This record gives sequence, C-alpha cells and structure tokens, in this order.
Amino acid sequence: MAHIHLEDGSFSLFWVLAWWIVALCLIGLALFLLRSKYKPEPKMITIAAFVTAAAFAIFQVQIPIAGGVHITLTPLIAILTGPVIGTLVVLIVNILSAAIGHGGWGLVGANVLVSFSEVLVAWFVFRGLKKITADLFSRAGIATFAGLFAGNIVMIVVILVSGIQGVNQTTAQILTGLSLIAAINMGVAVIEAFLTGLIVGYIGKIRPDILGDNRK
Repeated sequence: MAHIHLEDGSFSLFWVLAWWIVALCLIGLALFLLRSKYKPEPKMITIAAFVTAAAFAIFQVQIPIAGGVHITLTPLIAILTGPVIGTLVVLIVNILSAAIGHGGWGLVGANVLVSFSEVLVAWFVFRGLKKITADLFSRAGIATFAGLFAGNIVMIVVILVSGIQGVNQTTAQILTGLSLIAAINMGVAVIEAFLTGLIVGYIGKIRPDILGDNRK
C-alpha cells in the first residue's frame, strides 16, 4: 500500500545510501537466518515464489483514486511466508517494480524498509491475535490494516527525514501532503484487509498446511 513513488534524484546521495545500508543489513540478517536457523522446506519456497509473482502483478494495477493507488499484498506475504522470507520477497518485488519504472532505483532501499515494516507488523499482529480469536478472517484483516498503517508511517518518516530535492515546500506542507496520501491509502487498506481476510480464511479451510507455523 505505502510506496515512495519518487524518481531518482529526489533524495540526496547520502540518504539513498543510508536507506540502502539499513535495507542491506535486514536482507543480510534474513539470509543468515535462512542458512542457520529457518531453512525453508520446498513447499515454502514454492509459496514464496507464488506470492512474489502475485504481489508484483497486483502492485502494477492502479486503482484510479487520487492519481492512482494500489494493493501490495505485503501483509499476505507476511502471513504465508513469515518475516524472514517475506523480507526477500519484498526486495524482489521492489527491484522488479523499479525495473519497469515504478519508483527510482535509488529508492529501492527505502521502499524495502517501508515494505518490511508492513510485513513485520502484519506478522506480529496476526500471530498475537491468536490468543484473542481463532477466526482467520478477523486476524488476517486486522493484521493487514495494522501492517499497512505501519507502512504509511514509515513512508512519511523516511521522506520527511530525507527531504525531497528540488521541492520548494516547508516540512509542514510536505507533511500535510503526505498525510493526505496516507489517509487515502488507509481507505484502500480497508479493501485490502477484507480481501486478505477472505483469502487467508479460505486457505485455512481447504489447505491449513499452507499457513503452517504462521497460524500460531
């Protein structure tokens, strides 16, 4: 849902490198955990490949609201693959998106952080709600909304901290504009939460094994 749709040159080189370094640290940690602790089964690799393709495809479909917003499926990625593999999935989706002009190459690092925040929060909320309700639709819907909300917050913070080169606006004016975008995004997040709830609920009925440990 949240994504920095700015072109290369919008952030200074310092901030481009800074966000890339943080993103690479997260990616390195994910790779380390996969090799040492969370070695994925073949089934999980297949699921990861599927959600990567699905997320990339739907990410390119714009909903004609306020210039175009879109669904990302990052919370669904979190629920089906977990935060470790999910980190690599969102990396690939952001790289492929940049390759077709959906955001600048230099902003891939920052966008990975935005997507990662959605994955991490959605995963934690989905698991945490298990203690409150066993209903998969409710858990997935709430987790999706929470994850997308976190992504919008991170998007706003990253842009405000980095600043936008060539824009003659005050921080307050930029914040106002970003808040409006976030509000629109959260309106669409309600739709994504509903759809994710339906998908996870359906999977839980016909193939609960696909959810695996992420149901816990």
